[in-house]
Amino acid sequence: MHTKKYFWHLIAIFAVTVWGTTFISTKVLLMYGLTPSAIFLIRFIMAYVGIIFFAPRKLFANSLKDELIMIVAGLGGGSVYFIAENTALDITLASNVSLIVCTTPILTIFLSHFFYKKEPLKKNLFYGSVIALAGVALVVFNGSFILKIKPLGDFLTIIAALAWATYGVALKLLDSKYSILFITRKVFFYGFATLIPFLTLFPPKIDFSILVHPVVLANLLFLGLIASLLCYFVWNMAVKKIGVVPTTNYIYLIPLVTLITASLIIDEKITEIAIIGACLILSGVYIAQKNN
Repeated sequence: MHTKKYFWHLIAIFAVTVWGTTFISTKVLLMYGLTPSAIFLIRFIMAYVGIIFFAPRKLFANSLKDELIMIVAGLGGGSVYFIAENTALDITLASNVSLIVCTTPILTIFLSHFFYKKEPLKKNLFYGSVIALAGVALVVFNGSFILKIKPLGDFLTIIAALAWATYGVALKLLDSKYSILFITRKVFFYGFATLIPFLTLFPPKIDFSILVHPVVLANLLFLGLIASLLCYFVWNMAVKKIGVVPTTNYIYLIPLVTLITASLIIDEKITEIAIIGACLILSGVYIAQKNN
């Protein structure tokens, strides 16, 4: 693995580490009365406003086809993903959602095979993914094996996983033609724009008086500027530099980061089963990333 590629692997790990801790910020904001759609709306507006200071002033892509791919990226990495996942959390168990979302890397392997032939698909990617997914299952349940089938909620979670996988493939179709800043700005814009019909049907309830509360403001800034603006940008750069499949495989680390964070901050117990799962995740990711 070349030094430059090694750096971008670390960048991808940084992004998923941040994303693995966002559940705490989201949980705090929910406790203060913000709805999931309101949180998504605010964080994407903040991210878009932040990035327009750095992104090219160019408004549209070079062709209608590329502009449509930008819209798909905004749907996959923005509105569809967050709406499907947040709605699923209200219907099915959080453990179901955490586990099913981690099928994203496997879905990405198959999608990239059909839509982006240049993406190398090796056996170690598939075998490593399966091992890591098994580890994810152990970490998610953390010694408490409760799996209740909720067809609608589980189906929506699959949609969320497929949306993020589609987002990754869309990035690879665009990153050789446009700057990552431009692509990321368009993703935030279309993520917000395609959310409007949903917000029209289910308007978010926002008590603006709580937005100035230090804890609320701090968590919104973290979600908007760090977890969204910064992490989307560096994630998109990692996809460009090392490929969509190797980058997406790091999603397996998110439940592990969440487990550790929950243990440190809200004193959730880590069981022996979860430790075995953590070892499987790390082994699977290592195998999947070998020679990438």
